[in-house]
Amino acid sequence: MRALACALVVVYHVWLDRISGGVDAFFVISGFLLTGQLVRARARGRIQFRPLWGRMFTRLFPAALTVLLVTLALGVLLLPQARWLQTIREVTSATLYFENWRLAIDSADYFAQHNEASVVQHFWSLAIQGQFYLVWPLLVALVAVIARRRLRPALATVLVVLFAGSLWFSIWLTAENQPLAYFHSLTRVWEFALGGLLALAIDAVAIPRLLRLLLGWAGVIGLVSCGLVFQVGTVFPGYQALWPTVSAALVIAAATTHSRIGADRILATRPLQYLGNLSYSLYLWHWPVLVFYLLARGHMEVGLLGGTAVIATALVLSVITYHLVEKPVRESRIAVRTRWGAYRFAVLAMAPVLGAAGAWQLASDHLVSSRTLVAGADSDHPGALARTEGFSYQGRENPTLVPSFIAVPEDWAWIDNCEDSPRGAGLQICTSTPAGPVAKRIVIVGDSHPTQFIAALLPVAEQRDWQLIVMSRGGCPFSTESEIDPENIECKDWNAAAADEIIALHPDAVFTTSTREVRVGVPEITPPGFVAQWQKLAAENIPVLATRDNPRYDFPPSACVETAGPDAPECATPRADLYAPDPPYAGLDDIPPNVSFLDFSDYYCLPDVCPPVIGNVLLYLDNNHLTATYLSTMAPIVGDAIEAALHWDEPDPPTPA
Repeated sequence: MRALACALVVVYHVWLDRISGGVDAFFVISGFLLTGQLVRARARGRIQFRPLWGRMFTRLFPAALTVLLVTLALGVLLLPQARWLQTIREVTSATLYFENWRLAIDSADYFAQHNEASVVQHFWSLAIQGQFYLVWPLLVALVAVIARRRLRPALATVLVVLFAGSLWFSIWLTAENQPLAYFHSLTRVWEFALGGLLALAIDAVAIPRLLRLLLGWAGVIGLVSCGLVFQVGTVFPGYQALWPTVSAALVIAAATTHSRIGADRILATRPLQYLGNLSYSLYLWHWPVLVFYLLARGHMEVGLLGGTAVIATALVLSVITYHLVEKPVRESRIAVRTRWGAYRFAVLAMAPVLGAAGAWQLASDHLVSSRTLVAGADSDHPGALARTEGFSYQGRENPTLVPSFIAVPEDWAWIDNCEDSPRGAGLQICTSTPAGPVAKRIVIVGDSHPTQFIAALLPVAEQRDWQLIVMSRGGCPFSTESEIDPENIECKDWNAAAADEIIALHPDAVFTTSTREVRVGVPEITPPGFVAQWQKLAAENIPVLATRDNPRYDFPPSACVETAGPDAPECATPRADLYAPDPPYAGLDDIPPNVSFLDFSDYYCLPDVCPPVIGNVLLYLDNNHLTATYLSTMAPIVGDAIEAALHWDEPDPPTPA
């Protein structure tokens, strides 16, 4: 079963670029094995926690920490600097069996969703299993103390409650926030509970041989087909995860049929048994090998030969790790030589990984601090000012680009003074505090694209005593509809609450986006829902500043600059492929009079091309968000454009070259 589940994970990852559901089968197997082990231990006397957890350390830590240490070394050599900080965080989390929560935190952060695949993100499932191995014995022991001699029925009752409660929570959270649900420990408890219930019932129910034959094959076919039937990565772990977990349970329940046509006959062959022994190491190695291969080749897919090479390399590394690291430590007397030998071993084994990650962090911090410059404050880094009429570059010939590649993924501006709106719907209001009396109040509302302009508006607000009020929801542009996902009712409710809040505040202006879908092959649009929101504000005489969106790419331009150079043609895109000569709102006849359009596309693009660098400043922190550093160089441009549009002091904004 372990061999089949691991083979599915590897094959689906490498060749199909999909998730198989094999991890869910692993959770059922773990629940089945550990629950049975604990119940038998209790029947013999009492559960011995110290040796139980000690064996877990010596079984799990050697291979996992070996892979993490090698991954750290290769990461320093091969990973782009923009991925260093993410990798350090995740390696540390993986070492401490916290990786699922690290990814859950990132999944709740809209901007983190644009991160490229981490080389250790597959440790999320190992983190959940590690947490399970720590908590499950305590649960069984507690039930045993309370139930005394009736452990099995009492434990079965508890597991049924856990199964039902966790499955309900899994279904609910998957509908509310699927990326968070995927990595959340509590949405997976029911999968372990299912295995536990199976362990309690398997020797109490006699299943006819013919039925066991059918159950075995039904389970195998269900496991193999799961990743083809479902888009596991986007719909699990809700009720759809019953498919692979029940399939795994069917194979276990079928047990040994002693039939030549039974699924168990194939699963019990020596090659699959050996692969089952390697499955843990193979799971650990296959993902970093795949990621480093794609990185080295500069490809998005491996192909047939490349995938074969990746799997063969992972298999060789797995054999070496199993025979030279995993098996020798597991069979050694480390865990029994002294009372706390396994625990000292665990600490000593973790130390090199955590120490190496800490050293890499210190080196990264030094590079960030030594190479961080304030764009626009010196002649070397004019940024967007290089696109203004009459500009003449006075800086050095080849200055260092800013922000540093290490700092790029974190280069985001925000306002921390936030509180929840009494209107609910998840609406949060963040407010800046001017030094003097408030001269103007501007609401920034919508998804991350108007929100990113905090970096440009804050310097202006500080100079001119404007107060910025931010209402932001990732993936939810300011509209009467849910533009990105029409079925996202929460986004629609949030937009309605935001509009009501703006009307109640009656600010001097509302800053939002006027277009979306600025990308190659997709026409830029001004959705009717945008206009409907503007009309709602027009009825209250609230001015709207609607800015044309910046481009979105199918690659991260700054990462391209790091690997290929700022002048590499593959890092730039023809302007005509992204922007039409006239914006889409120019042809609409239902635009209300309260709307002023701001078009900064000439500061993202040259006349013929949209480059990744302007004025020696990197434009993009990922594939569609501008860096705070670049936007800060747009501060005088944006500030003057707003005042000109709303006739505040009537200045003349800089004219793009």
